[in-house]
Amino acid sequence: MRARDLAEDYPLVALTDDALTAAQLIAGQRRPGVVVVDADGKPVTVLPGSQVLRFLIPAYVQEDPSLARVFDERGGAEACVNKLAGRTVKELLPPKEKRYEIPMVSGDATVIECAATMARLHSPLVIVSDKDTIHGVVTTSHLLEVLLAPAGPQT
Repeated sequence: MRARDLAEDYPLVALTDDALTAAQLIAGQRRPGVVVVDADGKPVTVLPGSQVLRFLIPAYVQEDPSLARVFDERGGAEACVNKLAGRTVKELLPPKEKRYEIPMVSGDATVIECAATMARLHSPLVIVSDKDTIHGVVTTSHLLEVLLAPAGPQT
């Protein structure tokens, strides 16, 4: 089985898109992240949900999660929305020098090549692309479903 056979349509967001909308897309569709493209529609990176959380949660709380208890749940949610409002997707991303390479494979990539790329880049998904054509995305959950499927009837 090849990556193009596993690829599924997936939401794309532009660097200039609204950050709150991108976060709501991740949340509303229960996606592990979204693919970020430039003005020409070429993949730039993957914005995982964990990066959105990293942007939202103050650094001192990330360093000491016990401090999270001082936040009111309702007030915390409102603060998260306010922090994203008026921001762009680009502002959620780490600086270019701190980004991993784009998690991308060709349409001919094998299942194991997809898995190896995801593992190496700590990415919840891999973009399947040939030249300038994005075929779709393979997510970790879909890949694990394929890898863990029984090879046939067990005796």
